[in-house]
Amino acid sequence: MNKGNKMTIIEPHIHMLSRTTDEYQAMYRAGIRACVEPSFWLGTNRRYAGSFFDYFQLILEFETIRAARFGIDHYCAIAMNPKEADDRGLADEVIDGLVPYIEHPRCVAMGEIGLNLNTPDEEYAMIRQLRMAEERKMPVILHTPHVDKARGTRRILEIIRAEGFTVERIDVDHNTEETIRMTLDSGCYAGMTVYPYSKLTPQRVSDMVKQYGSDRVIVNGSADWGVSDPLSLIKVVEHMRGDGHSEETIRDLVFNTAMRFYSASPNWKPDFGIEPQDPRTYQR
Repeated sequence: MNKGNKMTIIEPHIHMLSRTTDEYQAMYRAGIRACVEPSFWLGTNRRYAGSFFDYFQLILEFETIRAARFGIDHYCAIAMNPKEADDRGLADEVIDGLVPYIEHPRCVAMGEIGLNLNTPDEEYAMIRQLRMAEERKMPVILHTPHVDKARGTRRILEIIRAEGFTVERIDVDHNTEETIRMTLDSGCYAGMTVYPYSKLTPQRVSDMVKQYGSDRVIVNGSADWGVSDPLSLIKVVEHMRGDGHSEETIRDLVFNTAMRFYSASPNWKPDFGIEPQDPRTYQR
């Protein structure tokens, strides 16, 4: 979907709770019309299961309303994130209480789950949630660790194979040059994350797509509280146009493949025609 030279974009992994209203406006002007917000760490570990449940409710409902005010259709992925999964008792309490939130009409995936420090407790929480997602035929967003990424990614893929999870519904995210081959060879979707100073640059994305193609590749900005950019995908589009990629390839990376992945959820019905509201109608 293009309007003039502006491409309609899905931001498939972004933490909008941490972003400002000005950034919502900039995203809309740049062509982003839908986004998915996975559950994540809030900067400090939560001490109670109820804190997670309040957070899930906040992103499922209030953040969806806030996004719509700026013309963006907002969905969520819900899960116990790996960074806080090392407290097994708390993790069990949260996972036991997930059902109302993963069955919410704005939830389109389980996520993000996965590994952070590659510990047995993280594996335990990941496997429990993968089984819940498999039972419900839900898409899954899997976080690969920032430290010892190759070993962590290899372990995630081993668990997926051993448990027989449906790879066509799994996005293994935050790939780099050292993991992209194994992720694509597994049959899973492969996420690439673009940050200003860490993770990937638009050039590295471009180079990997030249080498491995765009099939099952999803690019995201994963913007959160840190130094990150909710317009990362716009920079990818602009860079790849100048680096010799076809419009079809670029559209696959920022629209088509995310559409296909999330369409495994019956809740995924993005409205790309939401009009921004006049702030005077809701601002008090």
